[in-house]
Amino acid sequence: MPSFLYIFAVAFTITWFFGYNSKMETGTEKVEQEENNAMNKVDLNENNKVVEITSPLKGEVLPLNEVKDEAFASGILGNGIAINPKEGVLVSPVNGVVNALLPTLHAIGITTQEGVELLIHIGMDTVKLKGEGFKAFVKQGDEIKIGQKLIEFDIDLLKSKGYCLDVPIVITNMMNYTEVVCTKETNINIGENLLSIK
Repeated sequence: MPSFLYIFAVAFTITWFFGYNSKMETGTEKVEQEENNAMNKVDLNENNKVVEITSPLKGEVLPLNEVKDEAFASGILGNGIAINPKEGVLVSPVNGVVNALLPTLHAIGITTQEGVELLIHIGMDTVKLKGEGFKAFVKQGDEIKIGQKLIEFDIDLLKSKGYCLDVPIVITNMMNYTEVVCTKETNINIGENLLSIK
């Protein structure tokens, strides 16, 4: 009987020790994992560079929510800003690649060297013009540089046909970024800072 009690006591002690130790280890691992996750987030934030987007147009700067198109104004298509152009020339706001150019030439998609995906849409409902009044100087797949002419569009023609000229410039892969800072300027020239993406 004393031998049985001794064996029981040893077994209980071993079980209690390893059981307790496992719980402690699990808890410690969890805390360490949470600390590592937090450190990784900090490291990512420190390593992420701010991507600057220059203005592709000369004109009046508008908050995106003032654009007369619900898809843009609501932010469904991405975060960004809009410009009411004073001239019918759209240049590249970044160094990157043309990843989409619609046949109607009223919209262009660009991926920056840093991986930011931009959509620039010239006017509202201008797809209905089927390319009339638009001329492209690039094609899909072209590498582009800041300030390079992308598209010319006939402002007078668009106005005469009753089209809104607002040009939304939106980031379509916002899930990869935490913040977009828009210029405070109400009027902007080509090449001036328009957006900062973090």
